[in-house]
Amino acid sequence: MAGVAAETAQVCTIALIPCRRAARYTGCPAHARRAMRTPGEPVRGQSYAFDFVTLEPRPEAPRTLAVLLHGVGGDETQLAALGDRLPEDALVAMPRGQRTISGDRLGWFREGLSEDGPQVVEDEAEEARARLVEFVQRLQERFDVPPARTVLAGFSQGGMLAAAAALTGPGLVAGFAMAGGRIMPELAPRLPHAGMPAELHALVVHGRHDEVLPVDWATRAVDLLTGLGIARELRLHEAGHELTAAMERDIAAWYASQDRPWMRADAGVPDLRPCAGSRSSAPGP
Repeated sequence: MAGVAAETAQVCTIALIPCRRAARYTGCPAHARRAMRTPGEPVRGQSYAFDFVTLEPRPEAPRTLAVLLHGVGGDETQLAALGDRLPEDALVAMPRGQRTISGDRLGWFREGLSEDGPQVVEDEAEEARARLVEFVQRLQERFDVPPARTVLAGFSQGGMLAAAAALTGPGLVAGFAMAGGRIMPELAPRLPHAGMPAELHALVVHGRHDEVLPVDWATRAVDLLTGLGIARELRLHEAGHELTAAMERDIAAWYASQDRPWMRADAGVPDLRPCAGSRSSAPGP
């Protein structure tokens, strides 16, 4: 198994460039703050839309659910180092792309290049999006974590898929993080013109020197999110098409911030207060 390169500060960085060597998670000695969580045994079938692994040990009563999506050429363990940086009470689930692309590389859908730039095979992208929605809903039901405490994140094509599911499925999740990805223009007919859930938060992380998806895709994504009225943040890094330790720290800090709706104590709790001006139906004293 290929090793994970270490930076001078002894923190991990995982190279995740499609069409090159796919990185696998091998652990990081920098995570000495607590016992490291590692990928468990694969869960296959059992009515889930994707095979997947979770980081072990799982929290007994998950506070939040994080679904992490790998890029083309990776597998379900590719973002395990990122998952280990998330709060200990987060259930981290990492599905495996269902499609083989260009040989034996795993992914979610095929893409090609045209004069207008990259284009996805739309029926495959839609199939992956629909399966991800089903997968997330099944996890929420199985582990009793509501949409208000659920977050999607992904790298490259995985980030594209995370954004697609979050933006076209109002009420599915409370936030998403897209690293080294883009919001597919093919989604435009499915996007609301405005009025996305006020609590939906988005993080866009990108390398300034990304040679696969130039940084312009990140600024376009932020412009689109702004137009939709979605709370969004953009973090640019001196990096290429990769997920560095600094990027992982940015995503983890964004996820764990107490400003995030999914981290609030009342997230997912129904508001049973009567509407202003309404008459309470509760019996009198």
